[in-house]
Amino acid sequence: MKYVFLAYQDEKRWNALSIPERDAFENACQANEQDLRQSGHLLAVEGLQSSHTAITVQFVNGKLTLTDSSFATTQGQLIKVFFISAKDLNEAIRVASQMPQARKGSIEVRPVIEFDRPSNSN
Repeated sequence: MKYVFLAYQDEKRWNALSIPERDAFENACQANEQDLRQSGHLLAVEGLQSSHTAITVQFVNGKLTLTDSSFATTQGQLIKVFFISAKDLNEAIRVASQMPQARKGSIEVRPVIEFDRPSNSN
């Protein structure tokens, strides 16, 4: 099964870390990602820019509205998205619990709905 791991972190706490603490955390994350690749769990991962760069797009009463990050209501900002392969939810949770990001923030584990894709027939 495929899962998406959404890793969240409090940017204020991150900014309060010393450079050596940040470097150690980043090194641990990179080592963990390498281990996940080698084990076959990690399908893809992408980091995200600061929440200050985010824009929320939505329609309110039929009118397009754009909201910048200054209106964010959560303490944790989404920092990385992981695409994971695991045999079941228990394995996915075990994988997430061993990630450094779970110690400095939180990881939301969500199963992916796999839709049938049309074949490319010519």
